[in-house]
Amino acid sequence: MRNSQMLMAVAVASLVALQVRPDPGPAVQPADLILRGGVIYTLEADRPLASAVAVRGGRVVAVGDEAEGVELHGRATTVVELDGAFVIPGFIDSHTHFDYAGQLLLGINLLDCSDAGTLARRVGAARDRLPEGAWIVGGDWGAYEEWAMGSTGREEESVSRERFKPHRGMVDSVTSGTPILLSRWDRSVYLANGVALARAGIDRSTPDPEGGVIERDSLTGEPTGILLGTAVDLVRRVVAPRSFEQRLLEAELALRRLAENGVTGIHDITRAEQMRVFRHLRDRGELTVRVYARPTLDRWSELAALGIGAGFGDEYLKIGGLKGFVDGIMGNSSARFREPYDHQPDNAGSWRTMVLEPPGMAELIRAADSVGLSPQVHAIGDLAVDTLLDWYEWAIESNGRRDRRFRMIHAQVVEQDDFQRFGELGIIAEVQPYHAIDDMRWMEQRIGRERARGAYAFRSLLEGGAILSFGSDWPGTNAAWYPAKPLLGIYAAVTRMTLDGEPDGGWFPEERIDVETAIRAYTLNNAFAAGEEEEKGSVRVGKLADFTVLDRDLTRISPQEIKDVRVLATIVGGRPVYAAAELEGLHRLARWTEVSE
Repeated sequence: MRNSQMLMAVAVASLVALQVRPDPGPAVQPADLILRGGVIYTLEADRPLASAVAVRGGRVVAVGDEAEGVELHGRATTVVELDGAFVIPGFIDSHTHFDYAGQLLLGINLLDCSDAGTLARRVGAARDRLPEGAWIVGGDWGAYEEWAMGSTGREEESVSRERFKPHRGMVDSVTSGTPILLSRWDRSVYLANGVALARAGIDRSTPDPEGGVIERDSLTGEPTGILLGTAVDLVRRVVAPRSFEQRLLEAELALRRLAENGVTGIHDITRAEQMRVFRHLRDRGELTVRVYARPTLDRWSELAALGIGAGFGDEYLKIGGLKGFVDGIMGNSSARFREPYDHQPDNAGSWRTMVLEPPGMAELIRAADSVGLSPQVHAIGDLAVDTLLDWYEWAIESNGRRDRRFRMIHAQVVEQDDFQRFGELGIIAEVQPYHAIDDMRWMEQRIGRERARGAYAFRSLLEGGAILSFGSDWPGTNAAWYPAKPLLGIYAAVTRMTLDGEPDGGWFPEERIDVETAIRAYTLNNAFAAGEEEEKGSVRVGKLADFTVLDRDLTRISPQEIKDVRVLATIVGGRPVYAAAELEGLHRLARWTEVSE
């Protein structure tokens, strides 16, 4: 001990004599952005709540209280007073069709159109928005078998209400120089105007093609514009492709809608043409949402040959899992069930091409998994769900146990003995909670109450061990005017009631989940589903600074209030991409803003 004390004294004396001082370390770098005075809901177990967060270089550098961030406050730091606002990790939407949403926003959206006047007005508005020379295409009228939204879908109401049937006379007067080809939502019927028919060379003397019908006026014999079957191909072949300029305009609108709704990341079904748009925007610093792009499962060998695996890309744009399809959808009763539909006794749904054609879905899943790619497969009906679980199990057994992020997309109607299999196999249930409060209006009429107990059964999936991954299917829902709005998805999951509060207590209320679980399903769980849980999904030092700022604490209000909560700001990589006027510091910097009322 005496020798140790002597050595210490000599060392201190030497330092004093040489005037050496301990190295203070590198100077603390100021933050780019500090949010303070709010409730930071971190989703981190060691510190679930904080009142301030600091950002530098696009990442979180401090999480705590206001006093802890003082040393990070420099001259160039933007400090935003939250005034009690609720900050959560940025919403991630696990299921979007960005390209199609952009088309509806810039072009035409007829999902809720039910009369000739509205049809003409929307066609005219689309004509004025689109670049010169562009076609007006799509629209998707008649969603879920009725033009008007809010139908219960009950058979007696469908019979009693006369459906609206469009024809070219409703639109020709507002499209004298613009060709249009509108589609019914299920692509079973199309409407072409006079300009489009003329460009396709269709007139009263044009014969019906094999497998198709050109509908004609019973008195004059002139085409009404309605095309069935292969007849639409006569027009399709002359439709001008969308220009890159048009695609950029569509993307700008879609990005704004995502930002306004607090979405900082999407898992998107992205085609090659849209990938070019995303790359262009990223390279210009204009991509305001992080994109996890999903090619289709049948492309697995091409991607593998190019050395492109899951996660190939950067923080803003990367290749993710591969999407496959097992069956159809509930909207047109093509989801595959073990027993026939109650309202269609001869129909149990159908299998999709990836199942029916070689090599078949089971082999596609096994092969993609064998090279480390992640199958993420659509299954809706109870037989489709059960069969996909079998195929996932076979792939795991064939390729060996390891960390996987297999997803079942929709997992819409699950049999009781299959819930536990999700947990046993480690399957992520990629579900869209808003669909539950939309489809419940007619679900029992189609599959009966007992089967409907397994529909959108979020609590049962959770208790079975599934990881819940929430998304919107934007714009593939009747709620097209609520694009990719996670707050409505959370509302649906915790109430299971329509937006007007029906039914009292919720549809199959035992399947409701708590708001904390729903928030996690839109944030950290979606990061996990993409293999990005170390980069995003919670507020933690070192993670990407992606935040959604809300005007109310979701954990302290009634579930019924959630649908009315406002997004005050959306921050991606520490950069405000959207901000309301009351958050002055962010409002001045944001790409898009909202003016307070």
